[in-house]
Amino acid sequence: MADDYDPAENARKSYDVAIDAMREKLASFRCERVGDATLYLGDCREVLPLLPKVDAVVTDPPYGIGITKSNRLSVSRGHGGMSWDDQPADLSWLDTANTPAIVWGGNYFELPPTRCPLVWDKDNAGRDFADFEMAWTNCDQVARRFVFRPINMDGGKVHPTQKPIALMEWCLGFLPKARTILDPFMGSGTTGVACAKLGRKFIGIELEPKYFDIAVKRIDDAYRQPRLFKDEPPKPKQEALL
Repeated sequence: MADDYDPAENARKSYDVAIDAMREKLASFRCERVGDATLYLGDCREVLPLLPKVDAVVTDPPYGIGITKSNRLSVSRGHGGMSWDDQPADLSWLDTANTPAIVWGGNYFELPPTRCPLVWDKDNAGRDFADFEMAWTNCDQVARRFVFRPINMDGGKVHPTQKPIALMEWCLGFLPKARTILDPFMGSGTTGVACAKLGRKFIGIELEPKYFDIAVKRIDDAYRQPRLFKDEPPKPKQEALL
């Protein structure tokens, strides 16, 4: 009967059904939990709408420069045939106004003006790749530079666009209040390794199974090493799914 209709109860039931559907869809992706890291194998465009809110985004998305097909750089060897860098990544999901973010290769994307670009100075000394890389941020600070020469970086590269762990630890220093960090383009897991070392929670998404497996191992190895911070980080609050 119409008199039995309760709009509030109907809305609650609809909400519960929607949440259950989202959880079921999220469960369909391969997921590995390593320490405080939750890692998903899949397309970030499909996974992101199913995730809870995070404190910050720190990522190094594909720039669209075709690095996997380059014959000039030795880092492209062993990665041929992959197409993930043929086009720039879709960053339309990124809420640049409300979510603290650091996006490497920001100069390749249409992002708002930034007061605090970050620069990785590679101290190249005439080598054949770029002298520096830039990250877009929405941090309200002055521009900063990190000098690090990528020779035998972290024991050797396992991904063509791999960033140094020290660089990503430096990035996290610009986000001192962020306890849960998201990287939707996880690659070999360097952001997750930095989070493990600094006591941050981490959510990573990676499309390529090869790099996903590498990331799982690297982050697991990081958790097996002594952590660098002395005090336990603040306990994160439980976030609602929506």
